[in-house]
Amino acid sequence: MRIVVDTNVLYAALVAKGFCEDVVDEAVGQCEIIWSRPIQHELADLLHRKHPSGPGTRTATAAWAELCHFVEPDRDVRGVCRDPDDDLVLATAVAGEADCVVTGDDDLLALGAYRGIRILSPRQFWELLTGPGPITDTRGVVRPPRSGRSPPAGAAP
Repeated sequence: MRIVVDTNVLYAALVAKGFCEDVVDEAVGQCEIIWSRPIQHELADLLHRKHPSGPGTRTATAAWAELCHFVEPDRDVRGVCRDPDDDLVLATAVAGEADCVVTGDDDLLALGAYRGIRILSPRQFWELLTGPGPITDTRGVVRPPRSGRSPPAGAAP
């Protein structure tokens, strides 16, 4: 399964121990992560604004980038969302032929899907990955069912 993880989910995974970190960890083990340089820069800018970027943060973001398949965002995706940064997430997903976008952004979540790409909350994505049934991606590849792991204790609904 090919996925785009939105900046808000990555930010939460990097700065707080919790559910988004677990979701990202699970995704790395099972999915091909699609990313673009503009989204990478958005994350770096956010981290720089909100937290002094020390060597640990730079190491973590560099390690994340090593796990990703980089694409050039599709330039034809414009004006779908109010926020151009949201269009950038969709453009990256289209260019990378993603099966889904994982986001906490309400504007993206309201779409539900875009060009056949599912737009899921971290909770929905967790349930998709850890549920008992098989997963079929947009290319017809089937992943066998998992053991049905429960969300981590204290995970938000």
